[in-house]
Amino acid sequence: MAKKKKSTGYDWSYSSFGGVVRVNVRSGEDIAHLGELDKKLWTVLSCPTEGLEFPSETLKLIDTDGDGKIRVDEIVAAANWLCKVLKDKELLIKAPDTLKLSDINTDVPEGEKLEKSARQILSNLKLQKDDISVADTSDSVAIFADTAFNGDGVITEASAADDTLKGVIKTIAAQIGSTTDRSGAEGVTAEQIEAFYTALADYAAWQAAATPDIFPFGDNTQAALDAADAIKTKVSDFFMRCKLIAFTEAAAPAVDVSTDKISAISDHDLSGEAQEIASYPLARPSKDGVLLFDAINPAWKAKVDAFRTLAGLDAKDGINEAEWNEIVSKFSAFSAWKDSKKGAEVEALGLEEVKKLIAADNKAALLELIASDKALEDEANSIDEVNKLTHLVRDFYKLLKNYVVFSDFYSPDQNEMSVFEAGKLYIDERCCRLCVRVEDMGKHADMAGLSGMFLLYCACTSKTTGKSMNIVAVMTDGKTRNLRPGTNGVFYDRDGLDYDATIIKIVENPISIKQAFWSPYVKFWNWITGLINKSAAEKDAKSMENLQASATAAPADAAAKKQPFDIGKFAGIFAAVGMAIGLLGAAIAGIVTGIAKLPWWGILLLIVGIMLLISGPSCFIAWGKLRRRNLGPVLNANGWAINSNVIVNIPFGRTLTSIAKYPKLKLDDPYKPKAPLWWRICRWLLLALVVAFCALFFTDNLKCIGLPLHKEKPAVEQVGEAAPEAPAESEAEVEVPQE
Repeated sequence: MAKKKKSTGYDWSYSSFGGVVRVNVRSGEDIAHLGELDKKLWTVLSCPTEGLEFPSETLKLIDTDGDGKIRVDEIVAAANWLCKVLKDKELLIKAPDTLKLSDINTDVPEGEKLEKSARQILSNLKLQKDDISVADTSDSVAIFADTAFNGDGVITEASAADDTLKGVIKTIAAQIGSTTDRSGAEGVTAEQIEAFYTALADYAAWQAAATPDIFPFGDNTQAALDAADAIKTKVSDFFMRCKLIAFTEAAAPAVDVSTDKISAISDHDLSGEAQEIASYPLARPSKDGVLLFDAINPAWKAKVDAFRTLAGLDAKDGINEAEWNEIVSKFSAFSAWKDSKKGAEVEALGLEEVKKLIAADNKAALLELIASDKALEDEANSIDEVNKLTHLVRDFYKLLKNYVVFSDFYSPDQNEMSVFEAGKLYIDERCCRLCVRVEDMGKHADMAGLSGMFLLYCACTSKTTGKSMNIVAVMTDGKTRNLRPGTNGVFYDRDGLDYDATIIKIVENPISIKQAFWSPYVKFWNWITGLINKSAAEKDAKSMENLQASATAAPADAAAKKQPFDIGKFAGIFAAVGMAIGLLGAAIAGIVTGIAKLPWWGILLLIVGIMLLISGPSCFIAWGKLRRRNLGPVLNANGWAINSNVIVNIPFGRTLTSIAKYPKLKLDDPYKPKAPLWWRICRWLLLALVVAFCALFFTDNLKCIGLPLHKEKPAVEQVGEAAPEAPAESEAEVEVPQE
């Protein structure tokens, strides 16, 4: 751990996590100076209040502007407030669930108010103790259950001592609406009281404007208007048809009901054709323009009769357009009065009850109760501040470790999980502990793909609870050949609840250097096997096609098509094949001969060089990506504002994915497949060839390292006189035999 001291300001200490230098927050004094820390040095600039494995109530208490984001300024404000109202700032590092009242700093006004409010909470809960916990402050309903006034500006029936006022509060809640009080009961606010009495006055005034002259048909005026509205469109259509006939009698057949239409349905059950008949004219039009009540379309007869009765037209046989318009005009004043209606909210009470409530005039008394409740607003809000204090004392340091430093994420203790880790995914003999909740997989993957990590997007469903979630799991070790969309696993959330997990999408990136090394060979093998499988499938299909063709062909045709054996043609084919085999053998022999001339270390270098040529580029690319793996894009796609790289390098990555390991045991397997005889013979032949090649190679090359192949005779040491030189060997005479 290194320290860097500025010429002015706080002396921060630093650590390296994941290859990135970060500021330490390890003491209460560090928390007190968070406001002095340059924002460029924060790991996070913003995080969401939803979707984290962290108490959401605590996050909402810190999110003072309610925008769903926790920003640096809100963290600093919370830190400053906590350090001000607590005697010992180190208490934040300990993060206790229970806060002693003696730990509150009563030397400042804010702390003094908090201490009094904490004691008030304990009194309301009827608890005799000198400490307060998160459980004590979280249940506001229990805290205010027996209080008539609690400072929230809502009065309930319990707030009124008079039965009359209790009844009015109940009536207001029923007619205007209610608001939930801190005690959990339904009550009313000053705005709802004002709205209620305004509605009473408006409704009474509207009813007072209802003079007899606006009711042309007395108590039946509304019913008559409804009846007229039900037929007015059809009546207007009838009089227009009459006008057309008056204009030209030639139009009569066109505007009257067509007999063809009636004929088309005459063989049907006409009682079921009411909708069709209703589309015909209201009555048969004529140039005199009179609507006769005894000749109405049967589908409209009941509605016309209802209007006729309500409008007092029973004595008339019919009406013309002028009479109809005169009747309709009588509704104008009534309609205007209806349109000016106010106070509909209290109409259900009836006019008499409305007048009674206005006469009682309990508005002032109710507003006085509201004022009494609001007088305790500061005290009640301070009770809320106590709730904030207990939550932040318990949770604030945990948030800092996942906001400023990310120390929980890089902790060697795998039981210490960061706030964005949702649980563990078990799949393909591995456990991935880095799993993050996501909402939209497609949108998330677009940005998360920049992380350089191998990502598994899974849909998780719990059959026991019905809950579901989407996660992205980061795979950092092991093989990937069995991982594909549709593969199933099991996900365990932070509470140990299991979910069925199914891979939906994969973002592929290197997992290890080892995987990258063998990747070209795996791809080449897959390509070869693919070609073989494709060729085999094509030949199988061709064979089947030929077999079917042969089976359907006539024997005579087959005999006719049979070609005579051409020995010259087959001799040429065999010669070409032999030449090709000879050339291939010569090439292989040349390569083997060339390799055999190399020293032993030359062959090793050749093998290493070939492997580096094949696997080197893949390993280099993988090495570059693995050392730059960054969790930042994964979190940014979830709404975080990550200000620093969150590197997942190779050593740390191995801790995020654990692979199943079995002890080395020699076990009998009754179902172990046995190698066939031909395969065992091939293995022995291959071994013999390798031994022969090595023997040949070492025989020709051992001298390169200074080792003699066989012993030489020691030189004769001369003692005394030199040994006489051997006479020069004369040429051998060749005797020629005589005949």
